[in-house]
Amino acid sequence: MRSSSAWAWQELLALLCSVWLWVCAAQHTGPTPTVQSQGPKLKFRLAGYPRKHNEGRIEVFYNEEWGTICDDDFTLANAHVLCRHLGFVAATGWAHSAKYGKGIGRVWLDNVNCGGSEKSIADCKSRGWGNSDCSHEEDAGVICKDEHIPGYVDSNVIEAEQNQVEELRLRPVVSGARKRLPVTEGVVEVRYKEGWAQICDEGWNPKNNRVVCGMMGFPAEKKVNRNFYKLYLERQQLSYRLHSVACTGNEVHISMCPFEFYKGNATAACKGGMPAVVSCMPGPLFTTGSSPKKKKQQRQQQQGQRIRLKGGAKAGEGRVEVLKNSEWGTVCDDRWNLLTASVVCRELGFGSAKEALTGARMGQGMGPIHMNEVQCTGLEMSLWSCPYKNITAEDCKHSEDAGVRCNIPYMGYETTIRLSGGRSRFEGRVEVALGTGSSGGPAWGLICGDGWGTLEAMVACRQLGLGFANHGLQETWYWDASNVTEMVLSGVRCAGHEMALSHCQHHGNSLNCKRTDTRFAAGVICSETASDLLLHAPLVQETAYIEDRPLHMLYCAAEENCLSSTARNANWPYGHRRLLRFSSQIHNNGRADFRPKAGRHSWVWHECHRHYHSMDIFTHYDLLTPNGTKVAEGHKASFCLEDTECQEDVAKRYECANFGEQGITVGCWDLYRHDIDCQWIDITDVRPGNYILQVVINPNYEVAESDFTNNAMKCNCKYDGHRIWVHNCHIGDAFSEEANKRFEQYPGQLNNQIV
Repeated sequence: MRSSSAWAWQELLALLCSVWLWVCAAQHTGPTPTVQSQGPKLKFRLAGYPRKHNEGRIEVFYNEEWGTICDDDFTLANAHVLCRHLGFVAATGWAHSAKYGKGIGRVWLDNVNCGGSEKSIADCKSRGWGNSDCSHEEDAGVICKDEHIPGYVDSNVIEAEQNQVEELRLRPVVSGARKRLPVTEGVVEVRYKEGWAQICDEGWNPKNNRVVCGMMGFPAEKKVNRNFYKLYLERQQLSYRLHSVACTGNEVHISMCPFEFYKGNATAACKGGMPAVVSCMPGPLFTTGSSPKKKKQQRQQQQGQRIRLKGGAKAGEGRVEVLKNSEWGTVCDDRWNLLTASVVCRELGFGSAKEALTGARMGQGMGPIHMNEVQCTGLEMSLWSCPYKNITAEDCKHSEDAGVRCNIPYMGYETTIRLSGGRSRFEGRVEVALGTGSSGGPAWGLICGDGWGTLEAMVACRQLGLGFANHGLQETWYWDASNVTEMVLSGVRCAGHEMALSHCQHHGNSLNCKRTDTRFAAGVICSETASDLLLHAPLVQETAYIEDRPLHMLYCAAEENCLSSTARNANWPYGHRRLLRFSSQIHNNGRADFRPKAGRHSWVWHECHRHYHSMDIFTHYDLLTPNGTKVAEGHKASFCLEDTECQEDVAKRYECANFGEQGITVGCWDLYRHDIDCQWIDITDVRPGNYILQVVINPNYEVAESDFTNNAMKCNCKYDGHRIWVHNCHIGDAFSEEANKRFEQYPGQLNNQIV
């Protein structure tokens, strides 16, 4: 009896404990994995200009750092929760695309999804703190109802007299410099209310100059004639806002430096000094008055550097890649921060860093990861001067590749181009400004669509600040909504790397357009992301061999022009052709799927091989002499663009069976085995010797990519007439070679016409 009672008590006690544990767990379980309600205390504030006291860019203080919230998936419900944080009863609206100006520091939250009744923004669904793929151009803002919560005391609202520097500029005073871009020298001014105010230079030092120049997009500063400005500024009415600025030189923004604000009447301030004046040295890309030859030399100098940016849509942004042991590799994002990113930016001729990007935000690289846990002070001349750790196999993956967005000088390129007629701001007919119109504003004209393609569209989208090109269109009759009807530019030819169409070639003042009707004006469709194809070079080297294939087995290949021209004169079906065969594995390392330009309605059915071609020429195979002369060639249509294999966490999306969709998903690759038709070069007529095997993907730029410079692979070959040795395969830079061919066929001139 006693043992039975003890057993019952033990069972009851166990039941009560399990219930207690379940209740405790329930109390501590949030709605999503990203809930931070039990974490550090959050603070909120409104910032930006122009704005009222109840609206602005929303900023949150988390983990001892102020940051912003991305506008992706933002809703009025999110704004309700945030406005209550700020002491207001509700929200009346919200703003996207950094309406109140771009913030600095981290983008703390992205894809926030609130129901509207949450007590804290941390209780809403999101990607988690610090996990974002946004830039500060996507900073969200809120408009709160101008009614405070009863009894609310600790308001986080930053009023108009906020102690924060939002925006800074250099105001040139020399007459000639006022019209010249970029502005490299002038009076330092900060945005204040509806105008601009000066900074007193008492105690001003060269380290302050370095910080200001970095914000303006310049890598370095230089001395300025202070006496000249003093004489000029004595006659000006001034309004001071800041004084006692004391930067250490490694700050990425002047707001991170110690300084003090003037209070009250600032017009009588700074009696012992004058407005701060700064002079900056532009990087090679932004040096004014550079001739085409000089710019080419500058590009060659950049190619000689041991660091580069890849995968970015704009100048000054991209995945960081470094050269070590003659091989390009990436940098792991462990401990990656603004100080280290700024060293990269300045080394490449830009200013300080706007953002230090983690998580392969600029696409994943290939090959080795050369550096990890790079820790710069921000004052180093090169990333290689910073302490770092070497990589072990367990340390990092390419999903952790580091990237940067750098401050670059304002050039005003976007003011001389616009799109019209499109369904969104990302598409339309391209119009360019030439001279001054009758109304005093710029005169706009159209670009002839003849020869307009992906490379030209890439430059136009970059100039517009709209990312990459999806398509370059030669007919735009469906966008005929503008009153601009004059064709003013023809023969535009770009290499693809230019920052503006004004840097491309064209026919000059002699318009030469076959179809001058506005229906045939050039147009673009831009996209924030793009694919990026890359060939796996080692596989070509491992699988290359020679086969003597009987002619009676090559009828289908001949039908698709996969043999050399002399095959037409062969004694069919007798004899054979000597083929250099190899496998090719093509990865998509970009941020968008690679899709054929043509829709499936226009794919071509090939009865012989019994499949659809979505692209007539997907790859070029060439055998070259050491001096670049072509001795044999092959080409491959896209027999079937599909996901052969993918990374562990990526699902296949494209499969050719049953007339399926064709393409290559981000993180997947398409494998063309050495034993399928046309996966070769016909070398029947090639003599023994040393050669270069070159493979170029997407050679005609039919499909836009974020980077065409990695579309070529080159191998050294030795052929003795019977056997072939293929070695030293590496990703080359055939992009410029292909571009040069375009220019050799085109007697254009440097564009001096577009404003």
